Amino acid sequence: MTLGLVYVIAGAAIAVIASGIGSMIGVGKAGQVGAGIMTQEPEKFGKILVLEALPGTQGIYGFLAAVMVVQKVGLLGGQIAQISSTVGLQLFFACLPIAIAGLVSAIYQGKVCVSGMNIVVKQPSESGKAIILAAMVETYAVLGLLTSILLINGISIG
Repeated sequence: MTLGLVYVIAGAAIAVIASGIGSMIGVGKAGQVGAGIMTQEPEKFGKILVLEALPGTQGIYGFLAAVMVVQKVGLLGGQIAQISSTVGLQLFFACLPIAIAGLVSAIYQGKVCVSGMNIVVKQPSESGKAIILAAMVETYAVLGLLTSILLINGISIG
């Protein structure tokens, strides 16, 4: 295994791990509050579930970027490409936008979702606004993913 391939695998792993940690924290925070709300008002489960699940998408984005980068070098079947250290580092750094944006945005999205759950408790008819507020934070995870995708696709391995 070349050093370049080690860099690629490390980048893919960091994309999944960092965005996954952010999602775990965000979903965990929202889930704790949501569970408390549903003990008193179980009929609000559907509205709470949407807000609880939203911070989990960043982990999916990190996984998507990781799949793209390991597929690019042939690790998901086919011929594994010979990757120089320079290209390996390029692909490593291409994974960082979603890793960092996913980590941070999922944590903050979890906090916004908790606040949105408070809206649902007091004014259930306004749950759509709570979702929109949470989705605004998601925008930056999507930008991180798009940046990683553009960088991964723009790097030539041969």
